[in-house]
Amino acid sequence: MLIQFFYTLRAARLPVSVKEYLTLLEALQAGVLDDDAGPTVDKFYALARTTLVKDEALFDKFDRAFAAYFKGVELITDLVKTLPPEWLTKQLERELTPEQLAELKAMAWDELMDTLRQRLEEQTERHEGGNRWIGTGGTSPFGHGGTNPRGVRIGGPGGQRSAVKVWEQRAYKDYDDQIELGTRNIKVALRRLRRFAREGSELELDLDDTIHKTAANAGMLDIRMVPERHNKVKLLLLMDVGGTMDEHVHRVEELFSAVKSEFKHMEFFYFHNCVYDHVWRNNRRRFSEKTSTWDLIHKYNRDYKLIFVGDATMSPYEILQPGGSVEYNNEEAGAEWLQRLTHAFPKHVWINPEPAGVWQYRQSISLIQQLMQQRMMPLSMSGLEQAMRVLNR
Repeated sequence: MLIQFFYTLRAARLPVSVKEYLTLLEALQAGVLDDDAGPTVDKFYALARTTLVKDEALFDKFDRAFAAYFKGVELITDLVKTLPPEWLTKQLERELTPEQLAELKAMAWDELMDTLRQRLEEQTERHEGGNRWIGTGGTSPFGHGGTNPRGVRIGGPGGQRSAVKVWEQRAYKDYDDQIELGTRNIKVALRRLRRFAREGSELELDLDDTIHKTAANAGMLDIRMVPERHNKVKLLLLMDVGGTMDEHVHRVEELFSAVKSEFKHMEFFYFHNCVYDHVWRNNRRRFSEKTSTWDLIHKYNRDYKLIFVGDATMSPYEILQPGGSVEYNNEEAGAEWLQRLTHAFPKHVWINPEPAGVWQYRQSISLIQQLMQQRMMPLSMSGLEQAMRVLNR
């Protein structure tokens, strides 16, 4: 039976060797599982994982393979495929001629804002399907539900993510920092960043020094104590929330929960799409309880490691233009604030939950990558490990 179990683990791409398999058999023959309650599947699971898996990062993969063999769960191996670019590119819902598209793209930012002010003054009724007034279903740059590659979405759901500005009342929800499922591998990756130092009262036994001093005193016990070890790494976590980030809530919550459990010195704030002159801690009170971005720069020392978490998916105007924010008229461009933050905190990275395969198709992602000196990594195990190495340099 266990030979087939061994083959199941290998089929799941676990690096299990014959030597480790023989160690498991020796443990079973030695009666490791024998006690008053008798052997159980749970006991065998603990023994098998201890003897066969040497890397904590593979625990989840082992769990799936174990369940597939002993509990009848379908085995899903990790297959990585390169998707054709056309699979990731959404076609326009409404067909336009090249001349029509060129005309729609011709309007620049200042002209777009001036035209919107003029439309608000002139329009007196609802419009649908047109190309001029604020309405729905048309090619006008103003409204929603239609087609325009560089318009202003006013209310309604987004579709093609092409709006350069969005005006609507939004309610964001704080990320849950108590999520436990799926955080184990994230914790393993984050531990590469930890740095311990001893501080405080002497509460921990120094076994090596105790043995050395006792031997030096001809066997007279000489107990030596040292201060406890504490994680000294300091993190400043800035997380994008709302809009396109709604698709990634669960994964970001897993990351947030893992970070809070692994690092004692951690401060977090929220932003939307791009960081501007203020951030916030509570999304329900984001308009009344703001924290100045200048305060972050002045309050936290340069030894804090800065981590941005966001999909960097927005209009390029939100990064490059004053007034580009989708919620208010920011006086300075988002790019200015990103440069100030990365200068204030030299150890910085950007974690992006969007698949790396689509980054090249998003102009805003390319802009953020440039502002971050290419320190953008995907929200994956390998991406997190790479980010931790960058922060440790």
